[in-house]
Amino acid sequence: MLAERRHQLILRALRSGGPAAVTDLSEQLGVSPATIRRDLVRLEEEGLLTRVHGGAVVEDGDQPFAEVAEVRVAEKDAIAAKAASMVRDGQSVLLDIGTTAYRLARQLHGRRLTVITSNLVVYEELADDEGIELVLLGGMVRREYRSLVGFLTEDNLRQLHADWLFLGTSGVRPGGQVMDTTVVEVPVKRAMIKAGDKVVLLADSAKFPGTGMARVCGPGELDVVVTNGPVDHVTRSSLEEAGAEVVIT
Repeated sequence: MLAERRHQLILRALRSGGPAAVTDLSEQLGVSPATIRRDLVRLEEEGLLTRVHGGAVVEDGDQPFAEVAEVRVAEKDAIAAKAASMVRDGQSVLLDIGTTAYRLARQLHGRRLTVITSNLVVYEELADDEGIELVLLGGMVRREYRSLVGFLTEDNLRQLHADWLFLGTSGVRPGGQVMDTTVVEVPVKRAMIKAGDKVVLLADSAKFPGTGMARVCGPGELDVVVTNGPVDHVTRSSLEEAGAEVVIT
């Protein structure tokens, strides 16, 4: 059986039946446990599953916004504060979806800025701040994740330009590839990258390597990566060799 076919069958088994042991997968596919272990390593490197003791599990994509918002708040606030310090009054800022972008929005109160976003929580945070010119992108609402997506969002972004894009991620691979767990968000993120003059990735230490099956961009499309660190040597080298500055808070 070809490796690609085995990988498909492994993922199908994990999605339909939940966590599975190496021995069970070996019996189902008729291959050795050693082959299954190698397959699981490869699939984890690609962000398609998580290895656990004796087996593996497939994660269920993004967690709802309300759940993620309560995780690693201090780390996200430190990253947000550093990101906010990069922006000068009078500039335009494009904020991605996600909880770190929301924490950054909280740091922008009282500033004279233009903020563009598809993040509904960012909109709610800044809606009453009269010093901020707020642009909400159109699109289809993803209620659980408090975001706007789809061709309308992408069309809006093609009409706009921002001095800064602050981009979120679910994972950064050792080669510097920026990943996301939700395929529907990826086209919007790519459109944001094209609309931003300077692209800044906001990624706490859990995002190295994090998760994600869909590639958003390569390291060469990033100008800065802000994290609470530390970043493993291989990933940091990949980012810096591609021209991205790594800033550790």
